[in-house]
Amino acid sequence: MTWVLIALLVVPLVGALVVAFLRKDDKKAKLVALAFSLVELVLGVLLWIAYDPDGERIQLATGVDWIPAFGVRLSFGIDGIALVMIAVIALLIPLVIGAGWTEKLPAGRSQGGYLSLILVQEAVTVAVFAATDVFLFYVLFEVMLIPMYFLIGGYGGARRQYAAVKFFLYSFLGGLIMLASAIGAYAMASDELGKGTFDWATLVTVVRDADSTTQTWLFLGFFLAFAIKAPLVPFHTWLPDAAAEAPIGVTVIVVGILDKVGTFGMLRYLLPMFPEASKNLAPFVLVLAVAGVLYGSLLATGQRDMKRFLAYVSIAHFGFIALGIFSFTSQAGVGSVSYMLNHSISTGMLILVVGMVIARGGSSLISDYGGMSKVAPLLAGMLLISGLTTLSLPGTNSFVSEFLVLIGSFPTQPVFTIIATVGMVLAALYVLWLYQRVMTGPLRGDALIGAAAGPGAVGDPEKKTTIGDLDKREIAILAPLVVIVLALGFYPQPVLDVITPTVGATLTEVGVTDPVTVQEGK
Repeated sequence: MTWVLIALLVVPLVGALVVAFLRKDDKKAKLVALAFSLVELVLGVLLWIAYDPDGERIQLATGVDWIPAFGVRLSFGIDGIALVMIAVIALLIPLVIGAGWTEKLPAGRSQGGYLSLILVQEAVTVAVFAATDVFLFYVLFEVMLIPMYFLIGGYGGARRQYAAVKFFLYSFLGGLIMLASAIGAYAMASDELGKGTFDWATLVTVVRDADSTTQTWLFLGFFLAFAIKAPLVPFHTWLPDAAAEAPIGVTVIVVGILDKVGTFGMLRYLLPMFPEASKNLAPFVLVLAVAGVLYGSLLATGQRDMKRFLAYVSIAHFGFIALGIFSFTSQAGVGSVSYMLNHSISTGMLILVVGMVIARGGSSLISDYGGMSKVAPLLAGMLLISGLTTLSLPGTNSFVSEFLVLIGSFPTQPVFTIIATVGMVLAALYVLWLYQRVMTGPLRGDALIGAAAGPGAVGDPEKKTTIGDLDKREIAILAPLVVIVLALGFYPQPVLDVITPTVGATLTEVGVTDPVTVQEGK
């Protein structure tokens, strides 16, 4: 079934090429892009079926020599963590394309150009998660900035160029520092084995035995790149600008998919390759993680712009993910990986719903809305559901993840865990605050009874607004997400079964043992 993984890498690129030639026919470009994204979704399902949770750590491995003189290969394979992230990419891209079906692009921009970049972004991001060569991972880590730069800079809001450049420079700089560490690991392999290599499995066996000082410096090079991408405070400042200026579909990709490359890198590269440095520097990372939970939550509560609100909510959630990773217990680790998946689903849904609100009112300012549930009750319901899963209400998918992170982190990091729980309270505040301001009370706000109603509208605003409720296309986009949110909330076992063996293997490579296991051993 190796062909499935290869097809997942190739199909979006072929689709991007075809769509790029349809620049003069927007309708056909959208249909073709959607068709290719649905093929990718089917391939994602086949990949899930082909993966054996009880099999080898890296499965469906394939590769060819790329730069033999330096031991570089185009090599790909998946573990349980990569699998769930590739699956969520395949799920979200068709929804992004469908959600933007009636979206108006900036003057002079075509749907063909926009959607071809979306498909290129999908292909490169899948490749990042599947790469098993460290140099290849670095190259893809940098290459995936290119389509995103053009998506933000070419199709975003008024300050799109500023946001795109800031996004690119932050991530590119982090990648260069990571490259320096990767070269250091390559040199160590050359000294140890007589020849250099960038093969991930080989470097794990070589670098993990380095002295503590060497590990620390190499760790920091990788960590900075991943902390920027995640993003952890204080390396987060590019995200609010990118989220605020990007089109809604691109915001879903940035917040729901690209950010996960950072936390994925921590699990795939930091912990196995630098186990001693990971343990020694864990308190430093945990401080950043908890600071992110509190900082993101507090700033989300005070936001006036809905899109910036979404960015700070995401920053808070990534603090929980990092807390689980660096608590070094299997429960917390499984919770973090499932949080990565469920954050993509929950926040992706919330972004899409907010995008539907903005599409109706033409404004992202919260103060421009109010009482919208009176004219769009289905939309209000969807905002409530997506908000409740974002605050991890029991019965929704995110609750399982957050519960596992907290219960798994407490035995080893009780102080950090207790502080992080404050973020749960703040989450309820900022989600309900958003819903109350936008959806409840009398119909109000310039977006609903001003511009939407047309000039000269007077009298009862409820009779003058032209805002409508969800249409069939929007319901078709959100319904699968609602089903997944509830299904994983009540029965997360299929996902946990895939994640748990990979997390266990990672902790074994780090050389840590669950506190419960130690107590039972006594």
